Amino acid sequence: MSIDFEGLSDRIVRLNTRGIEPERLMWSGDSKSIFFQSKNSTTDKLFRIEARDGASMADEADFRGSPIRIEKDGTLYWIVDRTPAVLKKGKLTRYPITARVVRDRVAHQRLWFRSVWRTLRDRFYDPSMNGRDWDKMLAKYEEAAANAPDSPTFDGVVGMMLGELNASHLTFISAVWPKPWENEGAEFLSTRHLGIRFERHGAGDPLTVASVISGSPAALCKPPVQPGDTIVKINGRAIDGSMPVYRFMNGRLDRDISLIVRDQVGKEHTHELNPISYDRARELAESQVVLDNRKRVEEISQGRLGYVHIARMYWDEFEQFEREIYAAGHGKEGLVIDIRDNGGGFITDHLLTVLCQPRHAVTIPRGGGPGYPQDRKVYASWHKPLVVVCNQNSFSNAEIFAHAIKTLKRGPLVGVTTAGGVISASRDKILDAGTLRIPFRGWFSPDTGADMEMNGAVPDHVVWPEPGQLIAGEDPQLQKAVDVLIKDVDAAEKDDFKPRYRSGYAPVEGEPVK
Repeated sequence: MSIDFEGLSDRIVRLNTRGIEPERLMWSGDSKSIFFQSKNSTTDKLFRIEARDGASMADEADFRGSPIRIEKDGTLYWIVDRTPAVLKKGKLTRYPITARVVRDRVAHQRLWFRSVWRTLRDRFYDPSMNGRDWDKMLAKYEEAAANAPDSPTFDGVVGMMLGELNASHLTFISAVWPKPWENEGAEFLSTRHLGIRFERHGAGDPLTVASVISGSPAALCKPPVQPGDTIVKINGRAIDGSMPVYRFMNGRLDRDISLIVRDQVGKEHTHELNPISYDRARELAESQVVLDNRKRVEEISQGRLGYVHIARMYWDEFEQFEREIYAAGHGKEGLVIDIRDNGGGFITDHLLTVLCQPRHAVTIPRGGGPGYPQDRKVYASWHKPLVVVCNQNSFSNAEIFAHAIKTLKRGPLVGVTTAGGVISASRDKILDAGTLRIPFRGWFSPDTGADMEMNGAVPDHVVWPEPGQLIAGEDPQLQKAVDVLIKDVDAAEKDDFKPRYRSGYAPVEGEPVK
């Protein structure tokens, strides 16, 4: 094969895959087309697109698989549903194989373990293996892994070896063996939630409502259940503080739960409530915390500051953040960005694009005021003062964001030092043993060169909540963030922009150009 490098970049063409992120790419036999599949594993399609400018893609087959090779006549050999198969002229022929395999379990597990060890040796982000003698680690754990009687024991031994590296983003999850017994006809029950939290109580005390989660079944019924109400009966059975409530909540989600509730004036109400899962209840509770924090920031700052919470560093959260720049930030002088308990993701650079866009011009349309065309921006932007609140549970990409805010001097950090778990990791299959998460890329401070792994972002203002403060509704970290940001807002240069028209026209301050 020879490559003509002269003018190579001029021959690059962009292929439109209709928004599909391709994987498992293969050239056709004549090198004129590319076969690919979607990274979204729920898309059971094989696609084909010609390698030319303006080409459109087509569906080649209605299944997924692992390609092996392709012949010049277009015949594709691959594995479909773990079965050898041949795709020729649009027709798939499968060649199922049934065979009894006897293997040496100890030798096989030894191979698994060595594959994990070797993969980390070759791909771990620190070539010195964090100062560990990696050959000694093989000798230390190999025999225990090779002789493990089951997958949990094998996982445990691998986990001990991984622990020697003392690194984040480092896990191994094996395929479970021996295969556990499964009863496909069994009905699995779960503990359901009505959105009610109860006061602490003793045996014989009434079951009193402490709070109701907004958006939950108890909050949406008519009349809604209120704090201070008493639960009299559940599913027709009288109940008090001596009875475990969870027993009444166990069951299928598609079954209603009957409640008789006595309000604070003594009137009883009967409700038939469709319960929600605990996961959904947690989501609603977290949303309520965000709303409460936003209200608290509004009150403390007397309406001068906005509040935005970023729960995860994923794309849906970024889209929500961009919307809230308009909603929570409209008319505000500063913005509190809360990344506490954020487990990470990948959107830091998108957030920085919003928060660090340079202002190179101001535009004024006829009949409008100073601004900038939104359709010219990459994203919505925020150029006013801000503060970021972080804590010990801010992890991975959330920490990268916190480090970036400090490095770029975009605003102060308030809270406590972040977790110190910053490595890029990939997931790879280890033979038929399981999946290894591999930390392959380190992140370092551009100013000091310090490794961000084990070096969390240190706030400019360290504030630890006292035990019991958060659960009692007190948030000293948020209070400090507001105090700091108000000072920054007061000290910031005021935007006294005045346009200078060539004609000498001077618009009235605060009014649109007529």
